[in-house]
Formats: sequence, C-alpha cells, structure tokens
Amino acid sequence: MTQTDLRQALEASWPAASRTAFGPFVWREGAGGGNRVSAATVQYRPDLDALSKIERRFSAIDRDALFQLREIDDDFDRLLEQRGYDIMDPTLCLAAPVEAFDGLDPKAAYSSWPPIAAQRDIWQAGGINPARLDVMKRVKIPKTTLLARAHDAPAGTAFVAAFGSIAVLHALEISPAYRRRGLARALMCHAAKWAKANNAITLTVLVTRANTAALELYSSLGMREADHYHYRRKGQL
Repeated sequence: MTQTDLRQALEASWPAASRTAFGPFVWREGAGGGNRVSAATVQYRPDLDALSKIERRFSAIDRDALFQLREIDDDFDRLLEQRGYDIMDPTLCLAAPVEAFDGLDPKAAYSSWPPIAAQRDIWQAGGINPARLDVMKRVKIPKTTLLARAHDAPAGTAFVAAFGSIAVLHALEISPAYRRRGLARALMCHAAKWAKANNAITLTVLVTRANTAALELYSSLGMREADHYHYRRKGQL
C-alpha cells in the first residue's frame, strides 16, 4: 500500500461536496462534513502571492483559512507557522491486514445500508451530525454501515468503504452506556470481514494523537501507523 493509494482511499471514502484546483492548491467545499473535507491542500509549493489569494477566498466566504499538511509539505508548513497559523488535530492513519482481525462474534454486529434511525441517533449523540451523514451518502465506492448490539439493543455504529485494496473505517461511535464492553473491537472485526468480502486486503482508520483510548484499542488490534497529517488554521485576516 503506497501513501498515494492511501490518500486516494481516504478521499474516496470521505469525499468533499466539491473540489477544484486553485493555483497550487486543491480547494474543498465540505458542506459541514468536517475539517478533512473543508481543508485546502497543496499540489506544489505555493508562493506568498498564491497563499494570499487563497486566504482572501477563505475570508470572502467567512471561513477561517484551513490547510491540511503532510510530511511532504514541510516547507509550506513552516511558512504557515511564520504567518501565525496554529497547528491543530495531529492525526494518524493506522492500518493492518484484514487477515489480522479475529475473534469475530457473528451476533455482535451486522452491516447494512442505508443506516437505520438507531444508528443516526447514536451518531447524533456522539457529535456526528447530519452533514457528516451526508458525506456518507456522497461516497461512490462500495460502502456500508455497521451496527453493534448489546442485549438486543443498538449500542454502537461505524461506516466503512472500500477503495480497491484499501478499506477505510470512519465515524466509529459507541453509546456511553455500552462502552468498555468490547463493542468497538467487534465493529473493527466486522469491518475487516466486510472489507475482505469486498476485495480489500488492508483496513485503515484515522485517529487523532490526542485520542489515547482509541490509539490503545487500535494498537491492540495490530494496527500501525501508515501515514500522518495535521491542520493549520488561522482566523479571519
């Protein structure tokens, strides 16, 4: 799995409402779907004039200037830091072969599309709003949702999509009353089973470095860092 393949999978599995070239940048309209679908990225090193132009475009629509940065963007990252941009949400992309997930309880979860009301309620309670559900609707590659149950009650949910050999899991949420019962692990195992059935060989997930509980879970499942990124944000200029 190359980083290029991985980035294409991330884009396809959680797409912006629209994306267009803007000089050296890719401009995204996220429609409320989160930072990753709203942040601009660089295609090649911008100069100060190009940066000023995209900053004015952000300002014109009353949005904070927001950029997603990866290792290859180090020079631009330093430029943004010099211009007063704050770093936010350092994020890891973790991956493991689908064959690495075991301990599947067939009664712990099932897959379905579209999500049912109980799943939407779990997501809403966890801060995953309707705009993020709209992102799921926009996905054009094979996709599904997963619903975990505990004592016949809806207890957790997640979204997964497959881009070629790479499946990406998003929006994993467990209801507070059912946490620490192994349901997140069960959802990951069911995601791997679904991914394998849809010809994927790798399961990936995004997690912020600050989310230590999730990092511990994914590490225990054998998932390891495949890529990372962070954002830079600046208020209205």
